[in-house]
Amino acid sequence: MTINNLLDSLTTSGWYVWDDFLNTSEIQSIKDCIPDTLQEAKIGNGVSLQLNTNVRGDVTLWLDDDMGDPIKSYFNKMYDIRQELNAGLYLGLRDFETHFCRYKPGAFYQKHLDNPQSKSRRKVTTVLYMNEDWQTGDGGELVVYDREDTKLLELSPKAGRMIFFMSEQFPHEVLPTNTVRESIAGWFLNSVA
Repeated sequence: MTINNLLDSLTTSGWYVWDDFLNTSEIQSIKDCIPDTLQEAKIGNGVSLQLNTNVRGDVTLWLDDDMGDPIKSYFNKMYDIRQELNAGLYLGLRDFETHFCRYKPGAFYQKHLDNPQSKSRRKVTTVLYMNEDWQTGDGGELVVYDREDTKLLELSPKAGRMIFFMSEQFPHEVLPTNTVRESIAGWFLNSVA
């Protein structure tokens, strides 16, 4: 069972790749709910929030479950996974936040950790890929490192694939993309958003 594989892998290696997390129809239904009002992504947190396209070049939109039934269904699935993570790993996860990301050709996101300014609210990072026609050479791969800067994984952004990893353990980056790259990034939190 895949949920057991997720729990085992997070315990042993700290990350897990779940292919076919969603099917093509589910992905398209979510995309159909995304409005065109995307914002340039910023870095930092609170008062230090800033636009810096030398670090990050995607556009995003924070999602909530009143944006349509497909997005509500996605939130419900992530709620169920949060319950499994808490039951199996005792992580004390209390909430989930997520946004849609679009990288236009040439966009990237430099290596970073998902807990800005050493805040530890984010415990488990998720990235769901939505690129049905992704081909080798299209770019936009996710590269995951350990704390000693050793490359652990380079993941192609194929539609339906999701990666889970412990937010505080793994610096990661998005390589420059040569085509439009779309995903949903999310975080299981240990406090309510």
